[in-house]
Amino acid sequence: MPDAPILPIVQAGAPILRARAAEVPPELLGTPELRDLCAAMIATMRAAPGVGLAAPQVGVAWRVFVMEDRDELMSVLSAGERHERGRVAFDVRVLVNPVVRPVAGERATFFEGCLSVDGYAALVERHHEVEVAGVDEHGEACAFRAHGWPARILQHEIDHLDGTLYVDRMLSRSFSTVDYVRDGTKTVEEIRRELGI
Repeated sequence: MPDAPILPIVQAGAPILRARAAEVPPELLGTPELRDLCAAMIATMRAAPGVGLAAPQVGVAWRVFVMEDRDELMSVLSAGERHERGRVAFDVRVLVNPVVRPVAGERATFFEGCLSVDGYAALVERHHEVEVAGVDEHGEACAFRAHGWPARILQHEIDHLDGTLYVDRMLSRSFSTVDYVRDGTKTVEEIRRELGI
């Protein structure tokens, strides 16, 4: 089987990122067409590299996203920073026609970036814990609960399916370059103070 292709990532300003994606029709669930799309999305996410990617970001207006976090992507974070963010490694997940709901009222604010808003990041408040249900690329039902960083990824990708970018939710004064936010020398609180937040 050939390697999955790396797809171009659509950037902010493209109309597809501002429209609600369509449900994947039942007759396409589990088909080679859907599995091939998901494989290409996973390959594209890993090549970027990123921790999540929604179908509209590769020009496909379907309610599909993939997510994964690997230890090497967290290598610049200290153990304390990983704990503070609730960031843990997890295997790739594929969600088709997902529905997400918050579990509790607790919320957390951290910097987020996006492969479709390349080079920038900003503080975004999200629910700390969520539940998601949908089907996978094989058409099999799946549901799970996530908290911390995986919950943030889920909410970010669901937003993509609804035509929302993190810049719509960000604390605007925090909008910064990724290089500034992730240089590894300052805590989130120090960055907030420097930016007057």
